[in-house]
Amino acid sequence: MTDVRPGDAAVLVRQVLGDALGFLYPAALRVAVRLGVADHLADGHKTARRLAELTSSDAPHLKRVLRYLATRGVFREDDEAAFHLTPAAALLRADSPVPLGSVVQLFTDDLYWQPAGRLEDTVRAGTTAFEDIFGATFFDYIEGDPERERLFSSALADLSTLEQGPVAEAYPFPETGTVVDVAGGRGGLLHAILSRNPGLRGVLFDRESVLAEHRLGAPAISGRWETVAGDFFTAVPTGGDLYLLKRIIHDKSDDESVRILTSVRAAMSESSRLLIVDAVVPPGNAPHPSTISDVLMMTVWDGKERSEEAFAELLASADLKLSQITPTRSSLSIIEAVPA
Repeated sequence: MTDVRPGDAAVLVRQVLGDALGFLYPAALRVAVRLGVADHLADGHKTARRLAELTSSDAPHLKRVLRYLATRGVFREDDEAAFHLTPAAALLRADSPVPLGSVVQLFTDDLYWQPAGRLEDTVRAGTTAFEDIFGATFFDYIEGDPERERLFSSALADLSTLEQGPVAEAYPFPETGTVVDVAGGRGGLLHAILSRNPGLRGVLFDRESVLAEHRLGAPAISGRWETVAGDFFTAVPTGGDLYLLKRIIHDKSDDESVRILTSVRAAMSESSRLLIVDAVVPPGNAPHPSTISDVLMMTVWDGKERSEEAFAELLASADLKLSQITPTRSSLSIIEAVPA
């Protein structure tokens, strides 16, 4: 092997072979979440046999899955063959303050799993295989599948709990004005912004089915928000001082993104600002959450994660100008744009 010492070859072989079987880890995680194993361990450790009784599963097979997860720090098996919660496993509980169970279920759903198996087709053709598999684009498909649409909305809302605080605290929001959260889901980010800035008002803009499950009912922000239903490709509410697009254009192609940005630009005044909250791909080979997300974006959608230069070019196509980028404590940054 070129430039590899003989003693290191075996390690590299194990690494590559382990990576080739890496799909078994999310499959095992999905089993644990779907069976509610972490919830059953909340009141104390239990054997695989007892967990199998509680989850209507086969004890030997469940034990083998949990033993595998324990090698990754998710659950721990003791000397008496009982399994315990670990900090990582606790995140899978339904009542976790950082609820990742819904996110794991979404990321291991066939909506993500099957297109990943067709990644070679995507790379060869330059477009996602999703529509070829499911007969519709992602969002058209889940609109006709209420259960999956709820899972998608719930998972994104739960994932947002890790990000909305860092985003809300990182940007110097004005003391007064109106914030329009475009495709803001259930309103977690808007809630965080309004809670920290009592002089601001908010508009949550999304599809009617999503708005029906908004999370803006807290007394602390009462009377300072409204919901508006619509399609961001067509038009967004006017009158905003700040417009938000959090994790919206990263799953869109450049053409789709320009359509959305143009729609937002038409609603903005010359003093309005647009805040795109997304990952910014850094240069170099160092690990970064944006690189795995970038592959996901092209696998399920025709989207992409973008560098600073790519954002600037995209914004210019919609008569907008990148003015600054503000990092946050999460994997996301705030890309501020103003009318060109």
